Amino acid sequence: MKVIIINGSPRRKGITAAILHEIERGLSVKGIEVMFYDLDAIKMAHCLGCCSCFQSGHCCIKDDAEKLSEQIAEADGVILGSPTYASNVSGLMKDFIDRGHFVIEQLLHGKYCITVSTGENYGNRDTSKVLGRLVVYSGGCICDSIVVKAPFETATLKDPQKRNGSDKEERKSICSKAAEKMIREMKQRKKHPLQNLQHFIVLNIGIKPFVKKKGIAYQGVVEKWRKMGI
Repeated sequence: MKVIIINGSPRRKGITAAILHEIERGLSVKGIEVMFYDLDAIKMAHCLGCCSCFQSGHCCIKDDAEKLSEQIAEADGVILGSPTYASNVSGLMKDFIDRGHFVIEQLLHGKYCITVSTGENYGNRDTSKVLGRLVVYSGGCICDSIVVKAPFETATLKDPQKRNGSDKEERKSICSKAAEKMIREMKQRKKHPLQNLQHFIVLNIGIKPFVKKKGIAYQGVVEKWRKMGI
């Protein structure tokens, strides 16, 4: 089994990255193949809004964002992590959401996912909701959602000088349990009835009729669905 982890924070040693790396360790020790990506380290242009991907099945911009979407398409699980900026995901994560083939093309179809949102204020719950909707609307199942509130400059699971031991161990435990749950659900192909129902409504009442009306302009989308058995 293969899992893709995406860090949407520009701070590679911040709290979001630390939590994602802790989950990575929990997966790796169980023999799961893990690929970790920092979005600020890849070449990723802004979406042009040209919609050419819906007809061709691929983005007209040939950069790392397109390659990362291809990696996700081949994975069994995906973990999305983002800090909270203005009660929303980071600009990096939003760029990738725009560039990835998520909702319309159902990039996360049949995949098991974990969402991680961090922030210093209550807005991290909004970030969690954004990531959660993205997963479900894109055909994935949420195994776990981790929401962490932490002061800006104290952000690392490994720094005993900036965080007390009990807090650090508690977060490690949360990450370990999330990793174990993801592995278990991937192996069992666990169903999530409420999430599945929500996705069914979004796909069949919202997305499919819209794509059908677009005709040949969305032939790339229809071809992707056919390959995935949608």
